[in-house]
Amino acid sequence: MDIVTALGHALWMAFAMFWEILWPLILGFGLSAVVQAVVSKSEMTRLLPSDSPKSLAIACGLGAASSSCSYAAVALARSIFRKGANFTAAMAFELASTNLVAELTVIIIVLMGWQFAAAEFVGGPLMVVLMALLFRLFLSHKLVAEARTQADKGLKGKMEGHAEMDMSVTEGSFWQRITSKDGFTATSHYFVMDLLAVWKDIVGGLLIAGALAAWVPNDFWKEFFLVSHPVAGKFWGPVVGPAVAVVSFVCSVGNIPLAAVLWNGGISFGGVIAFIYADLLVLPIIDIYRKYYGWKVTGLIVGVFYVAMVLAALLVEFLFQALGLIPSQRSAQIVEMSISFNYTTVLNIIFLAIASLLLVRFFKTGGPKMLAHME
Repeated sequence: MDIVTALGHALWMAFAMFWEILWPLILGFGLSAVVQAVVSKSEMTRLLPSDSPKSLAIACGLGAASSSCSYAAVALARSIFRKGANFTAAMAFELASTNLVAELTVIIIVLMGWQFAAAEFVGGPLMVVLMALLFRLFLSHKLVAEARTQADKGLKGKMEGHAEMDMSVTEGSFWQRITSKDGFTATSHYFVMDLLAVWKDIVGGLLIAGALAAWVPNDFWKEFFLVSHPVAGKFWGPVVGPAVAVVSFVCSVGNIPLAAVLWNGGISFGGVIAFIYADLLVLPIIDIYRKYYGWKVTGLIVGVFYVAMVLAALLVEFLFQALGLIPSQRSAQIVEMSISFNYTTVLNIIFLAIASLLLVRFFKTGGPKMLAHME
């Protein structure tokens, strides 16, 4: 296979993956935009005063109702921490906002199956609990004070304006907010800005996943993930999964196509879950932690997150194995051999029409003027 043919094959795989996830991507971001349009961010600080079970549960709920953009989640977590929220609760919000959001769930179901989505939702809160316990052991008042001092310097990371923006409609019933003109406008703005926030990650993830699917033979993955040693592979997968995520530079929903490739290649069930969790440990985000909180706290965040991800993924694997919920076949729907007029095409056309309506509303209601606040 010459270079041009190999490159064409990888690009086709990437486009085919994009075609497969297009309608769930629009659906997920649409649902997330609707929730953000009617759920205000202004109460977050007041609702997260401690690392109590109640505060952590609220943090998970608020995170699930927010954008899936990893950079925006990290920026917003610092913002609410600076305003007085508990550090651990802010980190719980951060984890939930990239692991429990609608768009992630929809894409996981379409590409990999409901079992993986269920594992994500079971393991997410479990990971938050493990994180909180580890922070109680290792996060001293002195380190929190150092983190707050560094955070108050206001050093820029990424997606600062996007994270701070609050266009939610708060008057009237839930249905009235959604169906009002202001609600439609806010939904369109969140929809477009969330997509703009993560499009690079989505494209990067598709290109990397396409290249790996096209160029890396299955024998390599089988050796790397210890497929011939099932017991060792079960423990190795969650350990190495986050490491693969760190070096891939892909975060947010962009890592789901790559997760599907890894699953088909032989990584354990828990390894897939740990890989998906690790979107908050990619190298660019670690550098943002350094700017936000300093090296000491960054090291603790990375260590605690990594251990919590590995342990949560292992526990989820054991639980789902006991319940008989781990898929026996490694057949994640990565690509179709050709684009044909089937249910995927019909759904893509329908949701592209919906996206077009939101785009028109965005441009007609001053959306472009707000783009300057994205960074």
